[in-house]
Amino acid sequence: MKFRSLIAAAAAFVIAGASAQADDVADFYKGKSVEIVVGSSAGGGYDIYARLLAQHMSRHVPGNPSFIVKNMPGAGSLRAANYLYTTAPKDGTSFGTIAREMIVAGVLGGNPNVQFDVRKFNWLGSASSFSSDAYILWVRKSSPVARAEDLRDPSKPQLVMGSAGATASATTVPMLLNTALGLSLKVISGYPDSNSVGLAVDRGEVDGQMASFTVINLEKGHWLKADSPVRPLIQFVRSTRHPDLKDVPTARELARDARSLQLIELAEAPWTLGRPFLAPPAIPSERAAALQKAFMAVQSDPAYLAEAARLKVDISPMDGAAIVGLMDKLANAPPDLMNEIRKLQDNGG
Repeated sequence: MKFRSLIAAAAAFVIAGASAQADDVADFYKGKSVEIVVGSSAGGGYDIYARLLAQHMSRHVPGNPSFIVKNMPGAGSLRAANYLYTTAPKDGTSFGTIAREMIVAGVLGGNPNVQFDVRKFNWLGSASSFSSDAYILWVRKSSPVARAEDLRDPSKPQLVMGSAGATASATTVPMLLNTALGLSLKVISGYPDSNSVGLAVDRGEVDGQMASFTVINLEKGHWLKADSPVRPLIQFVRSTRHPDLKDVPTARELARDARSLQLIELAEAPWTLGRPFLAPPAIPSERAAALQKAFMAVQSDPAYLAEAARLKVDISPMDGAAIVGLMDKLANAPPDLMNEIRKLQDNGG
């Protein structure tokens, strides 16, 4: 009987402790405002997911704080990643979303502009694993390139792509395709954001752009119409062709040999991170846990899912532990292939 009493007392102590922690978290967040930092301009894919989250997160965080979105574009979201690690409040009132390429840059190391240890962030999870999307090479119909194979034709002029930064996927992916598939793509980076690149494509300043099918569907619907000024040429981050792009080959299909295919598959792996969210390091553990739990709870919130369906954005979430697991997978990839990825990251192609 005494032993049972001790067990009951211990259980009560644990429950009381957990309850006290929850009360402390609620007391901290009550009446506060939490910033969601977005490493890109307003209107882009990451921004859309952040604003969607901001509408519904309050219901799932103890104390029901308000949420505001703060855009911080720059260097393919490197500026935002550095801010979240070095400058953002470490009390649980700030978290954000950055380009998945920043995770790769953190795993690879060697970039002097990276001021963060990617493993010390508090990873909340990702709203999308990109399972229903595709990253597309879009090309103006007025360009001399009509098929993916034309990009291997030395008699054709080099295709000029636009991008927002040297480490942005709109730069590194075309350079990867050059390396792995033998294409001839030139990237002009330095545009303020992906929306600006899209306008440059419309004006004929550049021949094309890399952009996800979902984002184009949301932001540039005229690109998907019969009189579109562009055509999709190659699908990236797809093991099979997207159901809405059955005539467009995947990068894997165009691989020239087994090593090229391995390189493409390794480069595509981080894209399963989709739309990652992370909080600064050194946040009190109970608040970090509350944010992680709330983030995942939102992903099954009916109101959130209904709004996501209206916006036509993919919701296929993964938790923070899955993100850390993918980082481990990248870190243990064959060194020669990782060196190829590192060169793309370091040199912007």
